[in-house]
Amino acid sequence: MKILSALIAATALFGGVQLFNGGGGESTADEVAPANTYRLIANGDEGVCSVTRGASVSQDLSLLTVAQNCRRLLPGIERAKFWREAQDGSVAFSADGIDPIVTFAVADGDGYESYAPAMPLLSLAAAGN
Repeated sequence: MKILSALIAATALFGGVQLFNGGGGESTADEVAPANTYRLIANGDEGVCSVTRGASVSQDLSLLTVAQNCRRLLPGIERAKFWREAQDGSVAFSADGIDPIVTFAVADGDGYESYAPAMPLLSLAAAGN
């Protein structure tokens, strides 16, 4: 009888955990947001390269992968390892998660436009847009 009671309690606990977690049965690996690939464009198609926003590190900080050829658009940007999104929607790329190499404001429509540094003007749009 004790075994039956323990089995019922374990089943109820498992069911409660599944209900609390949404019951989808997804692993932690499945919960990581997929990477987002963007096209970084300098001064209206003068140069194009690819950046990828990766896994979230904290609420407003994600990993970032910048293609080596992005250096042609803005020297030093290839060192960026983090994507930081501010409450106003602006985005900054940095090597250390704090000090921005380049900062983008939300553009009209989809995407972002750089404002710091002032030159060169860069736009950032989801790949395929």
